[in-house]
Parts: sequence; C-alpha cells; structure tokens
Amino acid sequence: GVSAKWDVVDGAVVWETLDSAGGGGKSGVWALRGERGSMNVKSLRSVAALVAVTGTLALTDVAQASWTVTNLHPAGSTYSIALAGTPDRQAGTAQVGGQFRASRWSGTAAAWVDLHPTGASRSGVGGASGTHQVGSATFAGSARASLWSGTAASWVDLHPTGASSSVARGIFGAQQVGQASFGGATRASLWNGTAASWVNLHPIASHSSYGYATSGSQQVGATDDLSLVRRAALWSGTAASWVDLHPAGSTQSEAWGIFGTQQVGRARIGGLDHAGLWTGSAASWVSLNPIGSESSQALGTDGVRQVGSARVLGVLRASLWSGTAASWVDLHSFLPAGFTFSEANGISSDGINTYITGFGFNSVTNQGEALLWIQPIPSPAAAGLLGLGGLLAARRRR
Repeated sequence: GVSAKWDVVDGAVVWETLDSAGGGGKSGVWALRGERGSMNVKSLRSVAALVAVTGTLALTDVAQASWTVTNLHPAGSTYSIALAGTPDRQAGTAQVGGQFRASRWSGTAAAWVDLHPTGASRSGVGGASGTHQVGSATFAGSARASLWSGTAASWVDLHPTGASSSVARGIFGAQQVGQASFGGATRASLWNGTAASWVNLHPIASHSSYGYATSGSQQVGATDDLSLVRRAALWSGTAASWVDLHPAGSTQSEAWGIFGTQQVGRARIGGLDHAGLWTGSAASWVSLNPIGSESSQALGTDGVRQVGSARVLGVLRASLWSGTAASWVDLHSFLPAGFTFSEANGISSDGINTYITGFGFNSVTNQGEALLWIQPIPSPAAAGLLGLGGLLAARRRR
C-alpha cells in the first residue's frame, strides 16, 4: 500500500508518500499547524461513508446554510495556507519559486499581496488583526519575529536582543505574542510593536514556553514542565500571571486561540487529541471532540464559535463548533470534489458574514491551497424560523 508521513520543519509541515517497501514517492508541504505522525492513504473514505458514521451528530439548519468557499491559492504558487484573517483581509503563507513567502489576501486569489521582506530567505504569517500581520522572516539562517502593516516595505523586526531565533504567532490590536529562543531555551514572548518592547512570559519552574495567540489583554500558549509535559497556558501580560490550563486526566495540552474570555486548543486524553474549550481555568475545560472522530483540535475562536479540524475515518476535516461537541459542523463537506483533507484556522465576522480561513489539500493539483469559507449571518427572524423548523422536524422524528 501507499502511506504518507509528515513532520514539522521550520514552521511548515512537510509530507512524503512512501510505498509499501518504504521507498520515497511524492513530497510537498501541507500545513503550518497540526499533527505529526502518519496515515494510511487507503483509509480515506467517501463523504457518504462519513455521513453514515456521523449521522448521529446534530447539525442545525443555521450552521449548514449557505456556506461558500473561495480558493485563495495565488497563481504560480505551489502551496498556500491562510492561518488568520479579518473580515476584509486574510493572511498566511504561499510558496512561490520554491520559497515560502509571507502573504495576505483581500478575499480573492487575484488580490494576493507578497509581504516577503527584502533579503529574507523565507517568511510566513501566523496571525492578523486589523491591518497588521505577524509571523517570522529568516535572515542568515535565523528566524526573526516580524510585524507587517500590509506591505513588504512595512516590515518591522521584533527580534529581541540576545535571542538566537524568534517568531510572532498572534496579534490583537497593538499586542503581539510568540516565542524567542535564548541559548536553546524557548521563552513565551510578548511585544507591543517593537523589539525593545519585548516581555518574557516564561513561568518559573518550566522548561520551555510558547505563545500562540492574544486577546489584547491575555495570552495563550503552552509550557513544557520540568518533566517535559506540554501544558496549555494562559497569561495576563506577565510571567507571574501564568495560569495552568492543563485539564485533569490529560497527558498533553495546548491553547491555540483566544477571544474575550474564551480559550481553545487541544488536550490528549486516552491517547487521543480532543479539541477543547476553556474559560480561564483548567476546571472549565470542555471537550469538543465530535462523536466518531479519531482526534480533533481547535485553533481559533471568535468568543462564541470555534474552528479547527477533526479526523474522521482517517480524513482531516475543517471543523466549526458552537461550544459543544454536538454542535460540530463539517466544513470539509462544502469543498469541491478533489479536496482530500482540510483545516480551519481562524474565524471572524463583520456582522453580515462569518469568515473562516484555512487550507485544503487538492488532489487534482497535488498541492495545499489557502481557502476562505463564507456564510451570511441569518437575521434574527430567519434564525428563529430555522430554529422552529428544526424543532418541528425533531418532533416529527419522535
């Protein structure tokens, strides 16, 4: 048979197909966040089989209605991913001419803007807020935390003095969060627009720490304790403010996104990753793992809904939740034929539409492609009618 293996390399996930004898086959890059491991390509099944397994999941009419998908993949690119976005702008990375380049879009593939700084060997964006983007750019083999304001010329170097490498992963308003390495020790980091503003968030008695997202006043990420157990973490601007979000019974956890009082991520329970939701404490954790899912993770939230991915019948599927496992919506099912797996990374709204950024692997073009899901927000009257219709349908099924 044929299988695929992957691993994280300098912020990108590199994949390679293998034949049954272990020989190399095709290779490429498909995600900047997600899982490490291997999967049997023969395990991929049709959407019809998925529906058969997950038929017990209750998907509301409102959640399912009118999703459209825009392919943001730039012309000439061999790989792209949208990791974050606002209602009018999306941000991520595109591979052009064999080089990873920080990127932004304004709703279409044709609107792609190259943010790659002059002199960098590679760059990428991991977060966006308003007109700003954050990520990293590599110079002379060293990754440097980076801030942009929509153009390559606007690039700002956030790299702290004395660090060997750094990356900014999240932004909200004037605040950026990420991590910096000093002598092999990784430290969760906070900035306010300049390298000189750097704040060390690393908690006492932790081996390493990582910052992934910020709400503007609080930050989320993870720490590795002295036993090297990964633990979801929450801060409020200082190392001393650290809160351990690690759920009881889990062996690993990470918090990937935050908005308002809500944090999202994943916790490993019984050997499987469960998408999870917190509201400020370890005890508040709620599993979002859908029935029938082999693993899942939540990567972003707008304070009400959560996005990420769930693996069902071996297929990684872009996912949307509204606070419970039963609310799961399979965003992958709205993709054109040929997309074999997908992931949702960010969610935002302008009060008219909901916008979800992510990526999918297109088996027709044999490459990962940045995607944008859009759904009109129902009016209160329409939502009420849809809810009534769902209630009546439920009664008829009794």
